[in-house]
Amino acid sequence: MDVHVQGPGPTAPFLSARDRFETEHDLTLPVEIQLRDDPDERTWAGHYDDHHVLNISRQAASSAMAPELVLHEFAHMARYEQEHPSHTQSTEEVLYLALAGKSVERRKLTHCYQIANHMKDIYADDITLSVGPGKKLLSFLESSLAAAVADRPGTPPRPGLERISPGADPEITAVNAAFALALAERHDLVDDGHRLYDIAHAAAMDAPEVPFGEFNRRFRELARDPDTSSYRQVLVEATRSYVGGVESAAD
Repeated sequence: MDVHVQGPGPTAPFLSARDRFETEHDLTLPVEIQLRDDPDERTWAGHYDDHHVLNISRQAASSAMAPELVLHEFAHMARYEQEHPSHTQSTEEVLYLALAGKSVERRKLTHCYQIANHMKDIYADDITLSVGPGKKLLSFLESSLAAAVADRPGTPPRPGLERISPGADPEITAVNAAFALALAERHDLVDDGHRLYDIAHAAAMDAPEVPFGEFNRRFRELARDPDTSSYRQVLVEATRSYVGGVESAAD
């Protein structure tokens, strides 16, 4: 597995993640690491005919989560090379199938893309968590979700959750909570008393129009090896469920 870091910056997280990844998996195509100056640049992978590109900020590459972030992106690359339906299915096609004839505001369309990304992440992290422990990932999910729940606009901070930004959208926060809890449950990272349950419950209460339990089940029970047709149908159903639930509550 060839990994090439482009530009000045730390190399240890990439090599560490590569070594861990190679204990169970491999990539056919080489990986170019592009270190970005923008600290807000999200970590993401690009796929080309003859290589993959991992884009990451220097700040993220120097963080305590760097090896896990890199490992997660390697897992996405593996799913792409496997031609896994979650990584080959066009989200635009799914939205057309699910929402034909509907008028949907841009905010909700953005949320639908997020739902599709969560499903991709579930399948990537099935690989990520097969080669490493999930403790750091669980802490990351817990802290990120707690911050979003605390950021509900127009409400005072919840006890123990300090508000840190102008406001997170409660509807997609509920979906994000369903995803985080489903991922943890899928890989047995939490017991019944874990704080993630309390945070997820708060997120669900903030957006009663979102079918939290349904999304939690959908994410948790995604088939390990779906065919293209069944995966497309699951994503179409999730899209319709989200848009239908939110629109019904707004009527």
